[in-house]
Amino acid sequence: MSPTRLPSRAAEAHAEGQAKTWLRWIDIVRLGLVQACLGACVVLITSTLNRIMVVELSLAALIPAAFVAWHYALQLSRPSFGHGSDRGGRRAPWIIGGMGVLGLGVMLAADGTILMGAQFWPGLALSLLAYTLIGAGVGACGTSLLAFMAARVEPKRRPAAAALTWILMIVGIIITAATTGKLLDPYSPERLAMVATGVAGATFLVTFFAIAGIEGRLNAKSASQDPIPDATATQNIASKPAFRQALAQTWADPQARQFTVFIFVSMLAYSAQDLILEPFAGLLFNYTVGQSTSLAGVQHGGVLLGMLLVGGIGGLTGGHTARGMQLWTAAGCLGSACALLGLVFAAQTGGAWPLAANVFALGFGNGVFAVAAIGSMMGLAGSSQDGKGGQEGIRMGVWGASQAIAFGVGGFSGAAALDALRRVIGSDAPAFQGVFALEAGLFVIAALMALSQIRGPRAQSDRLPAMPTEFNREMAS
Repeated sequence: MSPTRLPSRAAEAHAEGQAKTWLRWIDIVRLGLVQACLGACVVLITSTLNRIMVVELSLAALIPAAFVAWHYALQLSRPSFGHGSDRGGRRAPWIIGGMGVLGLGVMLAADGTILMGAQFWPGLALSLLAYTLIGAGVGACGTSLLAFMAARVEPKRRPAAAALTWILMIVGIIITAATTGKLLDPYSPERLAMVATGVAGATFLVTFFAIAGIEGRLNAKSASQDPIPDATATQNIASKPAFRQALAQTWADPQARQFTVFIFVSMLAYSAQDLILEPFAGLLFNYTVGQSTSLAGVQHGGVLLGMLLVGGIGGLTGGHTARGMQLWTAAGCLGSACALLGLVFAAQTGGAWPLAANVFALGFGNGVFAVAAIGSMMGLAGSSQDGKGGQEGIRMGVWGASQAIAFGVGGFSGAAALDALRRVIGSDAPAFQGVFALEAGLFVIAALMALSQIRGPRAQSDRLPAMPTEFNREMAS
């Protein structure tokens, strides 16, 4: 029920009650811990198990790559999971349940990897089941988590909330990678099984206690402070459209559709350099394995600084508004494009180029763009063409699926394009220049798409729900 359609005094009281149901900072930190748990589980399969299959088991690199691609493909189910949490009216069961499925998948993936060392085909079948569970678990937990934040994070806090949750995810990845690396040295199948079980159990427990009570407290507080019992709330949950209808409604919204395409283009550019940056440093700059690997740390340092910039300064400069988020997004995309063009020149100049600084700048642009895009995503998730809410889940699901496809295609296409150009041209430097230039072009297109949403007649700044009147008065005082 829209507050503007209520009688005047009741509408103000209703708005005030709604304004007091935003997530507190401690709640946002707790949700960030869930994101850290997602990162901890995923890094185990994309890094640790990948290395064990290729090095310890001497399997073809295509096998773990295919499993990771399959886990991305399964995330096409994200819209369905998001719609399920929309219809049920609760996000916590989907978050906890998704993490449980993900943890089970991680344990089975470790068991399948171990089994492949002795019995290849049974191990392969078990791993396929495991990565199926992993993809489904990431989709259910991640989509519902973002939908919950989109519905419950105060608009002015969205840049900082997005930065905080993604920083915690990176922290979770770093801690898990460092800890599991020490525990698995020296490697043995028994150690791998114990480490995977430990990671799965720990992440499930952290998720359970991090999410427990938050949603119930917010719902109870909203109900107790709302002087007008919203009799339509239960009816709205029961009358939610079927999945196909909800998906069609989302896709029929021009802004949601354009944002879906933007997510795909920008994330394609974002992920296409993942598999070629270290070979670039080794082939053209004569970096050792250790030196080229350290570039990843330099890049992540830039990502963190970019996230902190948007999260910290965005709220102070009006960057939390829809227009501000789009401007930050476009700036991050253009900055990433400039850094990639710097790598084009680096391929021509060789060792004289400040490669580490260039890679840091690329990470910085990526961090600015990523957090701003997530902030925009949160704002758009709760808005719809007909002005009705309650569609956060399916919208986050559609955009999550677009991102998953882009990530699955991006790494492969970047490496494939490099190989193709090296064969055609017969030289490394021009081949790398061509791929980096293509990625820069994709980022420029993404920046133009972000800016077009500001200039358009249905600008996002006009689509985000306004802050309730009483809340604005309270903040002003």
